[in-house]
Amino acid sequence: MARHGGRGWYGRMVAAAVGVTAVAAATSVWTAQAGQSGGGPAGPGGSARPGASQAAPVSETIVHASDRGAHAVNITIDDGPDPVWTPQVLRLLRDNGVKATFCMVGPQAQAHPDLVRQVVAAGHRLCDHTVTHDTTMDKKSDAYQSQQILDAERQITKASGGVRPLYYRAPGGAFTPYSRKLAASHGMRPLGWNVDSKDFERPGSDAIIATVKGQLANGPTLLFHDAGGDRSQTVEALRTLLPWLKQQGYSFGFPVR
Repeated sequence: MARHGGRGWYGRMVAAAVGVTAVAAATSVWTAQAGQSGGGPAGPGGSARPGASQAAPVSETIVHASDRGAHAVNITIDDGPDPVWTPQVLRLLRDNGVKATFCMVGPQAQAHPDLVRQVVAAGHRLCDHTVTHDTTMDKKSDAYQSQQILDAERQITKASGGVRPLYYRAPGGAFTPYSRKLAASHGMRPLGWNVDSKDFERPGSDAIIATVKGQLANGPTLLFHDAGGDRSQTVEALRTLLPWLKQQGYSFGFPVR
């Protein structure tokens, strides 16, 4: 998400999240996104074992383009999962036949593995959005950046049942050459955005809709949020925007890998 004055609500959330243990997966749904775990040695039935090997490296350049071509958009949803708002966003996406990329904060994924699995089972993609959502990460040491990115990767992967994040989005866009290279070496393409809906500021659903429509010429990757506070305005905006984008002839894709 865009910068919002440092750690924000995640600084408080993570303090409360210390000691949270992810619920063990009784039945793995990682195969719902076949090929997204980056492969690995075959387990029973010929499936790759989750976490068995590191994912293949990808480009470290920040991606904005859509895999569906020029007249497509990428819906990206940051900061969750959240037990109130993520299910509502998932229903809207399902009802409109849209796939999205969910940029998850590690402890949120760890606390709500059922929601992470629902995201995966619905065919959406996962993105690493760090542990504490520190928008000053670009001012921190390499060791700190590594901890933030790799701990979140492990938390999200475990919560999902073994599906690795395919992207890394730095909080507030606070990328560094080091963080981009590190994420890419773990198979996570650095992910930017072109259209900031400003939904985090809760300006009203009409304002969110107007912002998205006004910025569409900037590029295909749209930024929304499903956590970090009351996201009812986001839900209402998406209820209008998703069918409107279809009416304008846009298709929905994922960021290029």
